Amino acid sequence: MSLQRVLAGVLPAQTRDDGAVTVAYEGTVASLRTLRIAEDLELISLVQLLAQNVPLSAGLRRTVAAQAEKTTLGTVILVELSATTADVVLRYNFPAAGLSDSALQTLVLMVLSAGAEASRAVG
Repeated sequence: MSLQRVLAGVLPAQTRDDGAVTVAYEGTVASLRTLRIAEDLELISLVQLLAQNVPLSAGLRRTVAAQAEKTTLGTVILVELSATTADVVLRYNFPAAGLSDSALQTLVLMVLSAGAEASRAVG
């Protein structure tokens, strides 16, 4: 399966030298990668950057925790870069096998939409 080919039907997608596919969606950027876990098992790993280098505070921690509880497609996490700054990302892994191109497009758009909503909440 070519992620770029499938996603290009609904989003501008670029394949990087390392094989990751990057997409931009509603002010966020996401990286998708197909990972072979076993001979018959491939996963798609999606990581969406929701906020970058934001001031680390108790309020940010509360907001991220609330978004983590609210988001059902993926996990919203706080990545502390230093004592004062952090990134906020959404991670989601799912099996690649058995998904039609249309189903994959729909699932990816649903995850990206959830991430964009969480990004707006994080501000």
